[in-house]
Amino acid sequence: MTPFMESGGVDESSLKRLVDHVIDGGLQGIYSCGNAGERPYLTLTERKRIAEATVAQADRRVPVFIHAGAGDLKATLELSRYAESIGADGIGIAAPSVLRRAQEQMEFYISVASSVSDDFPVYLYSISRERAGHLNAEHCERLARQCRNVIGIQYSHTDFARMQKYKKINGRDFGVLTDLDYLFSAFSVAGCDGVISGNAMIIREHYAVIWNAVQRRDYELASKCQRRANILNDRMSDSDRISAFKVLLREEGVIRTSRTRRLAGKMTAAQEQALIRDMKQLNYKSVILM
Repeated sequence: MTPFMESGGVDESSLKRLVDHVIDGGLQGIYSCGNAGERPYLTLTERKRIAEATVAQADRRVPVFIHAGAGDLKATLELSRYAESIGADGIGIAAPSVLRRAQEQMEFYISVASSVSDDFPVYLYSISRERAGHLNAEHCERLARQCRNVIGIQYSHTDFARMQKYKKINGRDFGVLTDLDYLFSAFSVAGCDGVISGNAMIIREHYAVIWNAVQRRDYELASKCQRRANILNDRMSDSDRISAFKVLLREEGVIRTSRTRRLAGKMTAAQEQALIRDMKQLNYKSVILM
């Protein structure tokens, strides 16, 4: 998520506090400039500065991956190389939406992966449900063979069987990260390597409990905490999700304003007050098993 000042510029002081907030809450990684970061509304210069500030503030306490995808290959290459130069732990890249065929997407990914060091980790995306040519496991296996730094994929579908096919790539050493918050525990039990989540900034403790419970094979605890997290996430989703994040983080004193650059989704003062009231009534900062 990208904090902004009232003037509209990126608020680096709030960004640094947000990095500490995430790490102190027990989360195990940071993914900068993803969808919750309002990426389409940032300039290339701003994305570079956000990436640099995030890497510096994290200071190797947790891995930091940078979303380097952009609307064209040139910008994606520039962001990818920059992420490596500042010491990020890797990048995530999504092929531009105009590349609808799988072969076109593969050529794009090969160009990007080849532009950075062959030991600099690259995650692919499988997020667009409407594309005719999504990257299936066979495509990803070919990419991983050609570019050994292609080590995983962000997977946004509910098909567990397809997810497990991805996991078999590279002798079962291919990373798969979901972004489906409501299925985090189920995907983790099935072999997924984690979740990319904006919601986790708000209910950090719940995500940490779910992950740690799965690692201990305490599936009952993971399931109970997942049900609780889903209730909280549903309330945040009743409003515009990104605005809800910012309102709650502002209320906690992590960021200074709830300003967004998106024209749609801005919450009214009454909506903000209702969200804060409801989340407090739900005692959202406490892990209560359901």
